[in-house]
Amino acid sequence: MITVYSADHVLRRPRTELYGGELVRPHESPERAQIVLEQVQASSLGRIIAPQAFGEAPLLRVHDAQYLEFLQGAWSEWVAAGNRGEAIPDCWPARRMTQRRPNSITGRLGYYAMAGETSISEGTWEAARAAADVALTGALQIKQGAPAAFALCRPPGHHAARDLYGGYCFLNNAALAAQFLRDDGAARVAILDVDFHHGNGTQDIFYERADVLYVSLHGDPAEAFPYFSGYADETGMGAGEGFTLNFPLPPGTGWSAWRQALQAALERIANFGADALIVSLGVDTFAADPISFFRLQSADFSACGQMIGACALPTLFVLEGGYAVGEIGINVVNVLTGFEQANPA
Repeated sequence: MITVYSADHVLRRPRTELYGGELVRPHESPERAQIVLEQVQASSLGRIIAPQAFGEAPLLRVHDAQYLEFLQGAWSEWVAAGNRGEAIPDCWPARRMTQRRPNSITGRLGYYAMAGETSISEGTWEAARAAADVALTGALQIKQGAPAAFALCRPPGHHAARDLYGGYCFLNNAALAAQFLRDDGAARVAILDVDFHHGNGTQDIFYERADVLYVSLHGDPAEAFPYFSGYADETGMGAGEGFTLNFPLPPGTGWSAWRQALQAALERIANFGADALIVSLGVDTFAADPISFFRLQSADFSACGQMIGACALPTLFVLEGGYAVGEIGINVVNVLTGFEQANPA
């Protein structure tokens, strides 16, 4: 399996995250990607390649043009306005307030942020662009006939909507890859999101479409971030009705219950008749993860990969969350090697 990786992820090195009422060291750190890379190398999974540069056109197929403009200039505008800390919003267009886009950089932070925990720091845009190219290069590998590829993306992407950032996400890497494959001729693409947190951004992007199926297993949003997305009755809208499937699961969910949900998700994907599968690969379902409440063990990730591999679809894995940093490499590579055991090239 080819792994796509860019060292430019280190350009995003934020100092602050709003968590538990404090500004703390961010859970989403450069060490995450480095540890995954080292485990990929140690496992002899396959070649590691650098991403190609795809330019702005694929981004505009998924994201709003003004939103991209905002992301590109947010840090420099924030600094030019005289701010000394990292860029964090402090006001949002809440219920019954106007939804107009402000001129002030502080106002635009709130306009485009879906949550306040994620700071924008120097290098954020450059790292997000590199992650997008990593995902698109992985999709290109699938287009060119590879049975599977791993896009080692950082920052992650599944919380980023068409015009919203948050949850450590700025550009939606999985959605960009899915749209790339659709534009290249794949009639139907399925996205399986196994991150602990619901991928509100991916759901939002494809919610009214029947050509991309979105299926997610995640912590019940009544109890877990992002709180306002991911309920079981969210099934799509208009042409997309029935092409979103959510499995919200309660605190303490272990492998047995999670496996049953995964089996149901994979059955829906099989019935969909996808030409390709994209897996939003978060391993924050791990029992020791500091910001989740599932109870999966490292061996369970191997079994997860085997189940996905049994689908026998061209598959692109896109790295999302996982914040038990010491084990993230083991857990990610367990999924990938489990996949290859079930679906050898």
